[in-house]
Amino acid sequence: MTVGFSNGTSLTSNINIGGLFPTGSHEYEVFRFALAQHQDVPKLVPQVDMVDTGSSFAMTYAFCSQFSKGVYAIMGLYDRRTVNMLMSFCSSLHVCFVTPSFPVQTNNQFVLQLRPQLQEPLMALLDHFYWTRFVYMYSSDSGLIVLQKILDTAAERGWQVTSVNLDTQTEPAFIKLLAYLDYKKEFQIVIDCELEHLNYILNLVNLNLKNYHFILANLGFLDLNVTELQKLAPNVTGFQLVDRSDPVVEKINQDWMSFDSKDLKLIRKKLKYTGALTYDGVNVMAKAFQNLRQQRIDISRRGNAGECLANPPAPWGQGIDIQRALQQVRLKGLTGHVQFDERGHRTNYTLTVMELSHIGPRKIGFWNKTKGYVNTAVNRLQDFVGLLNRTYIVTTILEAPYMMLKKNANQFVGNDRYEGYCAELASEIAKHVGFTYQLELVGDGKYGARDPDTKMWNGMVGELVHGKADMAVAPLTITLAREEVIDFTKPFMSLGISIMIKKPTKSKPGVFSFLDPLAYEIWMCIVFAYIGVSVVLFLVSRFSPYEWQSEDSDDEDEAGVYSASRRFSQAQNQQKDKETPEHTNDFGIFNSLWFSLGAFMQQGCDISPRSGCIIDFYQPHQNLSYDITVWVLEGVREFTQPVYMCFVDLEKASDRIPWGVLREYGRSKIAVFEKMWSYMRSAEPSVFVKSTNEGVIRVRKSKGKYAYLLESSMNEYIEQRKPCDTMKVGGNLDSKGYGVATPKGSPLRNPVNLAVLKLNEQGLLDKLKNRWWYDKGECGIGGGDSKDKTSALSLSNVAGVFYILIGGLGLAMLVALVEFCYKSRIESRRMKDLINAAMMSASLGEMAGAAAPSGLEGENGRVMVHDFPKSGAQGLPCMSKAAGLGLSSTAM
Repeated sequence: MTVGFSNGTSLTSNINIGGLFPTGSHEYEVFRFALAQHQDVPKLVPQVDMVDTGSSFAMTYAFCSQFSKGVYAIMGLYDRRTVNMLMSFCSSLHVCFVTPSFPVQTNNQFVLQLRPQLQEPLMALLDHFYWTRFVYMYSSDSGLIVLQKILDTAAERGWQVTSVNLDTQTEPAFIKLLAYLDYKKEFQIVIDCELEHLNYILNLVNLNLKNYHFILANLGFLDLNVTELQKLAPNVTGFQLVDRSDPVVEKINQDWMSFDSKDLKLIRKKLKYTGALTYDGVNVMAKAFQNLRQQRIDISRRGNAGECLANPPAPWGQGIDIQRALQQVRLKGLTGHVQFDERGHRTNYTLTVMELSHIGPRKIGFWNKTKGYVNTAVNRLQDFVGLLNRTYIVTTILEAPYMMLKKNANQFVGNDRYEGYCAELASEIAKHVGFTYQLELVGDGKYGARDPDTKMWNGMVGELVHGKADMAVAPLTITLAREEVIDFTKPFMSLGISIMIKKPTKSKPGVFSFLDPLAYEIWMCIVFAYIGVSVVLFLVSRFSPYEWQSEDSDDEDEAGVYSASRRFSQAQNQQKDKETPEHTNDFGIFNSLWFSLGAFMQQGCDISPRSGCIIDFYQPHQNLSYDITVWVLEGVREFTQPVYMCFVDLEKASDRIPWGVLREYGRSKIAVFEKMWSYMRSAEPSVFVKSTNEGVIRVRKSKGKYAYLLESSMNEYIEQRKPCDTMKVGGNLDSKGYGVATPKGSPLRNPVNLAVLKLNEQGLLDKLKNRWWYDKGECGIGGGDSKDKTSALSLSNVAGVFYILIGGLGLAMLVALVEFCYKSRIESRRMKDLINAAMMSASLGEMAGAAAPSGLEGENGRVMVHDFPKSGAQGLPCMSKAAGLGLSSTAM
């Protein structure tokens, strides 16, 4: 008898749980095992029916039977033919159904789906591998939802997707399909089906799968039987839900292996992911009923449960409480974090992404809702069998600074005899991968090319092809022809063809180099503009009435100083009428020239025009243009010979500067380069050289009349070597890279490639280049004396400015002296006239005194005194205001 919870003091200790499983299913055995593990109160009591989950009649009868028995919740499986029927019953009767079966798109809150959905993880993996053309094989049970998502995405992004329904394929038809896909080179395949079907399909694959990449849309990658598939060396990626390295999982798996071991005829297999989902489902139900018990919620089913086929249906009133309790459960299970959303779907889960290597499955990343797909693949030494069991031969070539013999190489043996960029690179790669190696110089001293007659490869490429070497670490360019016969890693150095010329001689600036920013014609235009503006200003001031001024009363100040002379002349002018005031104009031709010069120098002037002021708009702009031009010109003045900054310019200048390359270079289909090749073949004398050293010597001896095309890395290195007389100009002709080479299919290729990428991310490759190119350079930073690279102006550049300044100061002193002498002479003559006038006035006064002996009495007895100039600053005519004005004018 089943007793429900009550609000009283009596609480039930047993909860009836229904079960719907196929006969002998793995999930049923795990269901029994999980119930046996839970003996807590309340105890879960199973009511299980073994049914055909594909039969709607059998599932309906079993479901109604368990409902009439009064079960509180049901756990079981379904397939595509019965899933809709089950959901209808659960929704109508408010009975919760917890299932590990494939998830379906539904909003039925009474169906709790333990299995996570795979649409988003699969799409993230497709994006990670950049798949745009692939085959999607699916089962109708679980693959239809994923297929719809893939087709929608393919329509948005333009993917080419071929879909194959596995349920309609017989064994002969499927084998024929694989052959057809191999013929069409459809090497990217997604397989989405249940474990049993997936193992069956993989056993049918017997092709050479080296070029194939499979993605298994299944959550039990470690549950697959990949023993035979592993021998075919395919690239297989899949998902794993259960973390078997977790100690809790290992403990439960051990308990599962020993559960009912006495009654078993065969040894149990490990828990599959569907069994782990079932185990977590039992834990979810146990946790939910414990929470209801603690909250003392009444979920009792009193009396007859009723008929499930009644019309209208009679839902169970306490079913809502149980559904809420199940949906609110949060726990850490065998399948990770277990949590449901409001629709009953699994949420906040994490999937491990696995890969099948030649030694077995390994983890390469994980996916979750927050971060998406995260790649965590690392190079593991155990993945590469035999790397530590032998010494590998690394072929190389002597080429500075990549590989060089030490100066005292005779005192060393083995790898210690060599130094250089590639010597250290090989050492770092071996250190990261973990193998030992021996450096060997290539026998014929060549990099590697195919003989057009014998079709045989020579050089380092030939040694890799013929098995004489295991790896090549040298400045070996990655090309299509070489990639067809050997494997390359990612480039450890990027470069391109560049131009080398002899460094031009630095020019010595002249005294008047400050005049160079503007051309001779511009300076002449400035002079004529200065004269023209002055003349126009003079003419405008003549015609404008605003520039003419009447003579003011300044002369009256002089009259107070020279009162005696004026009193004498006043008697003679009393009868004359006052003269008309005289008008003056400050802008004569000299003042106009002076004003224009002051405006040009931005110094101003004591006078300014009242009309026609047009010069100030031009001069600031002219001065600014001059300053900018000086700065730019002096920054590029260092070389007197032309520098060709691009290959098009070099091609156009071939009549003045010949240029060439190594004789082994081939032709190009690009128009400009085809033209360059045609020139080089027809040039006389020949512009081809046999080696890089010969090309460099020819550049140095050409005195700037020859340019050499070579790799940019070698160009930069030679620029740092004495006698520091070459330089790299312009950009690169193309873009290519040097890579570490291995034979086709070598186990060294992947670990060496990962090591190169790691060295690049750590910045070690850049450090190696700086060490061997610049730190050990002989020409300083940037090549050549660092003083040559400065753009600051020196005294020799602007010495002429100071010479003109000194000359101008001397001329100003000379003009001031001439003016002083001239003005002094004029003032002396004027003072002489004033003294004579004063003496004449005194004589006239004495004569008047003789006529009046009683004394010089004035009106009303006042004595008449002549108004002679007073002593002091105003008493000296030479220091009068007029003289002062003259001196100030001179000073101006």
